[in-house]
Formats: sequence, structure tokens, C-alpha cells
Amino acid sequence: MAKSVTYAQWSLEPYCIGTKLRSLRTQKRLTLSRLAVETGLSTALLSKLETDRMIPTLPTLATICRVYGVGMSYFFSEPAKHTLSITRKAHLQGTGRNAEMVKSTPLNAVGAGARLVGQMIEFPAGGASSLSDVYRETNGLVYVLEGKLQLDAGGMQEVLEAGDCAYMESEMALAWSAAGKSRCRILAVTPAGLHTEG
Repeated sequence: MAKSVTYAQWSLEPYCIGTKLRSLRTQKRLTLSRLAVETGLSTALLSKLETDRMIPTLPTLATICRVYGVGMSYFFSEPAKHTLSITRKAHLQGTGRNAEMVKSTPLNAVGAGARLVGQMIEFPAGGASSLSDVYRETNGLVYVLEGKLQLDAGGMQEVLEAGDCAYMESEMALAWSAAGKSRCRILAVTPAGLHTEG
């Protein structure tokens, strides 16, 4: 038979009080036994609070706050935004079709409030580049996963090999393409407001 959830448990669930309690204890490198000595509370009670099997009373929470040096607002502030985007390896490997085109695979959803854009970009062999690969006011980080990447910026050319990383803050136009006769795959992280020309 399923255990019924009380209104108090339901309304406190988004605050993750148990998780916050456990996180504070591990950050302070305290065992449940040591925390019990510090607070005067039993290890069984503390364990139930950390695993959300019991809701702490305000006096109990105040006692724990004193030991950790945090205020009550630490536990009751509105939950912060949390976004997690996962792109599986199979999706990144692709099918091998359209080998003559630059392929960009987004690694996160870009919506309101997104600050960064992660992309896996694959350039075809032979150094082919298109206008969509030209950026103005480039800020970001590029990590070469496979092959060689040629960066052209303001008349300067740089070739990055697998394992190389480049951090850029530039107001010059930047073009990138595969260098040599092999395809090139990179991980690019740029601010969400960056747009390509084309």
C-alpha cells in the first residue's frame, strides 16, 4: 500500500530540505554521530530529516542552523533555476550523411534565460567553410575533439589539433573550418546572444 503524502510534505518538497541538510553535513565533514553531539538531537532523528522521512520543526531546524552557521532562509529560499541538458553519444556520432556540409548539434535548449550555448560542430574534410561559419564579436571557448581546426581572424590563421582549446574574446570576424584532409569535430560554448551571419 502506497504511503500517503501530507500537505506539509507536498508543499515543502520543492525546498529539498533533507538534501540541503545532508549537503551541509558533508561539506562540514561531520558524521551523523558528531552532528548529534553538536545539536543534542538523536542520530535517528537527523537521519530521518536528511532522508525526508520526517519534517523538521522550526526549533529543530533553528538548532541545526546554529551548528552550520546558516540562517533559516537557506532552507526556505525559493528554489533556484535548474536546467540539465543531456545529449547522448549516439546522437553526436550521427549517420555520416551530408559529409560535405557543416553539421551543428545543439547540446542544450536555448530559451529565455539561457546564458550559454553548447554545440558539437563537425566540419567536413578538405577545409570547406560556409558563411554560416563566420561570427562577428566572438566570445567563447572551443575544444577540438577530432581532426584539426583552422581559425581565421583578422588576417591571422591558427590551426588547433585534437586536444587543443581556444578561448576567444574578439570584435573581429572569425571564420573556422577543417584543416587538412580529415573532418574536424569541436565542442563550442558561446554566449546565448551570439548570432551567425548569413
